[in-house]
Amino acid sequence: MADLIAPHGGLSEPICRTVPEAEVADFGAHAAGLTKVPVSGADLSSLYRFGDGGLSPLTGPMTKDVYDKVLEEEIIVQDGKNYAWTIPISLPVDKDLAGSLKEGQEVALVNQNDEVVATLKIGDIFPWDKAKYNTSVYLTERSDHPGARIALEDPREFLLGGEVRVLPQPKNPSFGKYVLTPRETRKLFAEKKWDKTVAFQTRNPLHRAHEYALIVGLERLTREGHFTGAVLNPLIGETKSDDVPADVRMKTYEALIDGGAFGEGDIDDELWKEKGQKFSDHVILLGLDIKMFYGGPKEAVMHGIYRQNFGFTHLIIGRKHADAPYDDGGDIWDPLDAQRKFDNLNGELLIDPVKVGFAAFFEEIGKVGLVDECKPKGYHPVSISGRELRTQLKAGELPDPRIMRRETAEILIAAMHG
Repeated sequence: MADLIAPHGGLSEPICRTVPEAEVADFGAHAAGLTKVPVSGADLSSLYRFGDGGLSPLTGPMTKDVYDKVLEEEIIVQDGKNYAWTIPISLPVDKDLAGSLKEGQEVALVNQNDEVVATLKIGDIFPWDKAKYNTSVYLTERSDHPGARIALEDPREFLLGGEVRVLPQPKNPSFGKYVLTPRETRKLFAEKKWDKTVAFQTRNPLHRAHEYALIVGLERLTREGHFTGAVLNPLIGETKSDDVPADVRMKTYEALIDGGAFGEGDIDDELWKEKGQKFSDHVILLGLDIKMFYGGPKEAVMHGIYRQNFGFTHLIIGRKHADAPYDDGGDIWDPLDAQRKFDNLNGELLIDPVKVGFAAFFEEIGKVGLVDECKPKGYHPVSISGRELRTQLKAGELPDPRIMRRETAEILIAAMHG
């Protein structure tokens, strides 16, 4: 594991704030006597990543000085060195409850079922300046977009910082086998002997154009001479109510990869023949439980930080990465802003972006290709609006297989009509 990419923040291994199995009973008995602080479903994802090191080098929610430095300078400082960090993460708390707490106090963090999930040694209690937070994270003073509403619609008005100890995350019965800790993913990549590992972030079911972004990343690194692994690494934390639920999406991804359809017809057969390797042997599925911010360029950097901690060397950054438009449909950011963001970081980030443009199926080549390469040649893309696609699926109609594979569409249709 010594040859793997280092975790973020200059560490030799990911932070571990997870309670060992042998100590769980004693931990529970101790926590039962502490003041309870509720944690939302979305914040629970961050809490577990503090626990397993997915948010290394943080050992818990940020105190005000760290939080403000992220908002104002986009860095955290470790041992005198600046490391990139673009969205601050502290723990929201109700105003009345905040007034009853004090620095140095240890509290029990409880989930929505009132079950203890962690303890927090409070290092700071401070007001949540939501306007400043939203303007910094989303780079706009407008609030008519999904990201701004996350904070504005949250009734909690204060934030807690400090150090946590976290119980092991329960495994989701539907797809828990795909959700590993940073130590587990690093061990897996080492066992596969991949010298480069590229992740593709998504919160949506895949079109063939989405698949192609991961194909491009894998084949680009393979052409450079690396023995590369590619991981379809969807976000399975809490998302918008109109996003496809994680359990349904994971079924679609599993069907594509296990059934061998992923990349079919769109890969560079000559490359894999020349390498004497099989494309499908280099692609796996792993889920990542993280909070979604709908934060565009700044969230793209956070996606890189998470992936570096899990052992990835590269992350696909497409056009409109982590994008969500204004309510009127207008763009908050330029489509390429997330890609440019990696060229202008204020601190160290070791993971490398693989910048990929839009893709589409082109009749002239009979497969999916990059728009930037195919359009100048006069090739014609096969396209469909997201609204049309959803209408077809809701009607139980299979979309054009040049847009979305049957394996994905059938699962989505079944879920919509179940």
